[in-house]
Amino acid sequence: MRTRLSVLPVVAALSFTALTYGAAAHAAPSPSPSPVGSGCGALPKSGPGSLSEIANEPLVTAASHIPQLSTLVSAVKKAGLEDAANSAKDITVFAPTNDAFAKIPKDQFDKIAADKRALARLLGHHIVEGRKSPADFKNGGFTTLEGSRVTTSVSDDTYKVGDAKVVCGNIQTRNATLYIIDSVLKPRG
Repeated sequence: MRTRLSVLPVVAALSFTALTYGAAAHAAPSPSPSPVGSGCGALPKSGPGSLSEIANEPLVTAASHIPQLSTLVSAVKKAGLEDAANSAKDITVFAPTNDAFAKIPKDQFDKIAADKRALARLLGHHIVEGRKSPADFKNGGFTTLEGSRVTTSVSDDTYKVGDAKVVCGNIQTRNATLYIIDSVLKPRG
C-alpha cells in the first residue's frame, strides 16, 4: 500500500508540470558548452544525438536519440510518462544507461516493469525539479519527484549521484538537463 501511495506524487508532479507548462512555448537552451564526464565523447558530434540537436528536442525525444538510453526510454513509455516528461518544464533527469539497467537481475527488473506504479516510482527517483548544473552537485544532494533524497558529490572531475557515476552530464534538452549515469538509483523504503 505504501508503494502505491508514494508513486501518486510522482505521477501527479509530472502530470501537473505537463498541464501547467505543456502549452507554453519552450525556448530551446544552448547546447552545453562544457558537458561533464568521461563518456561525453561517445555522443555524436553532429546530427541526431548530438548536443546541438538534443538542445532543440523535448526530453524523451532527445533521449531516444542516445542509443545507450534505449532501456530508459522504453521504461518511460511503458510507465505512460512520455507525454508528461516531454512537456515538463525545467527538470533534471539522472538517466541510467542500458548497462546500468542490466545490473538489475532480470526477474527483479521484469517485476518492476510489469507494475506501472512501481516503474513510475523508480523513474521518479531519477528526476528533480529545476535544471541542475555541475556546480549544484557540491551542495550534497536533491529531493526527487518520488520524494526521496539523492546525495551528490564531486571529486576532481568525477560527479556522482548516490553510488552512480555521471558518464556524461549537463546535457541540455528543450525542457530538461540530463545526466547519464552508470547505475540505477534505488528509492528507499
